[in-house]
Amino acid sequence: MSDVLSIILGGGKGTRLFPLTQFRSKPAVPFGGKYRLVDIPISNCINANLRQIYIVTQFNSASLHLHIGQTYIFDSFSHGFVELLAAEQTFEHSGWYEGTADAVRKNFSHFRTQNPSYYIILSGDQLYRMDLQDLLKKHISSGAAITIACTGVSRDSASGLGILKADKNNQITEFMEKPGPSKDISNFKAPQELFKDKSKDDNYLGSMGIYVFNSKAMEDCLANDLTDFGKEVIPSAISKLKVNAYIFNGYWEDIGTIRNFYETNLELTTLKPRFDFYDEHKPIYTHMRNLPPSKMNFSNMNQSIASEGCIITNANITNSIVGIRTLIESGSSLNGVICMGADYYETEVQKAQNAEARVPNVGIGRGVIIKGAIIDKNVCIGEGCRIGVDDIKRSDGNYGYYYIVDGIIVIPKNTILYPGTVI
Repeated sequence: MSDVLSIILGGGKGTRLFPLTQFRSKPAVPFGGKYRLVDIPISNCINANLRQIYIVTQFNSASLHLHIGQTYIFDSFSHGFVELLAAEQTFEHSGWYEGTADAVRKNFSHFRTQNPSYYIILSGDQLYRMDLQDLLKKHISSGAAITIACTGVSRDSASGLGILKADKNNQITEFMEKPGPSKDISNFKAPQELFKDKSKDDNYLGSMGIYVFNSKAMEDCLANDLTDFGKEVIPSAISKLKVNAYIFNGYWEDIGTIRNFYETNLELTTLKPRFDFYDEHKPIYTHMRNLPPSKMNFSNMNQSIASEGCIITNANITNSIVGIRTLIESGSSLNGVICMGADYYETEVQKAQNAEARVPNVGIGRGVIIKGAIIDKNVCIGEGCRIGVDDIKRSDGNYGYYYIVDGIIVIPKNTILYPGTVI
């Protein structure tokens, strides 16, 4: 639909996903072995035939620019585009984006040229598959100025989300941003019949950070100095405009922390994951790399995922994700590991230079054992390294060439672990 503009909010510095965001923006973080987080909302848009898409970001946007430019190329007949808008200095604005709403406001000059009737605001760090056409149709038929997509959440989950109260016609009457665990929000409980699974303890409607605005409503709501949709714009709009709730009963996960990122990735390896990438009718798109199939030589893989272009030799892989171009040498073992893979294959000349400098090759060397860790891209792990093998409590912190975050070992991008290293 040419009168609908999709805006994907790339987020701020992504501090809660650091060090994965040390060299890239949050939407560009690799996910599921071969994808990037930003592929999820873009694919939802494409599957709904919404092909005018802007991505708003400002931190570490180089790799995101590269991914978008190589992946989402529409033909001239579709009138579609995926364009990244990083913070820029203009005669009207000279500073950084101060929040989600401020990011949209400062890009109105770009959005207005498309003359949209509706704006769909999406987040760049969530895992879900939503029929955005259904969301849009329900918004239009309701006569609302704004529609907020929401999902059922428990009291514990409600602490960190925007919680809303809706009447029998789904019109939102109250909104509270991140009430915390101690605040009494019992009057926000929603009728259980709203939820698909009546047995779950989903008593509250949590905002998914997905909004539909009429064009005029967006202009009016941002004709001020308010900087954030959840904290300021939405609560202010409820008292002035008709704001409706769209109840989403499917799987949704906000990937906001290292622990959440780790668990959500590994959940993909289960027999029946809650999020299914194996959907031919509503696929998740990503960069087509033309890599060869992965090759397993005398290896054992149990409940794991191997992406394209891997060579795994005489290894034991359990409950793990092996990312693109990962090379795993003989005798190695991975258990509960997210390995993001590599951006390139090393040539024989480069490997000879590595040997001369006594530097391990990119990938996982012989006899390496890794448990409960995230290995970022292009990491060189030498022979006989031990990572997370000892069952001991680890304190969060920066340990020089690795980090402990939420109790999980994270090896940053491009790190070299020399033979025999123990973490």
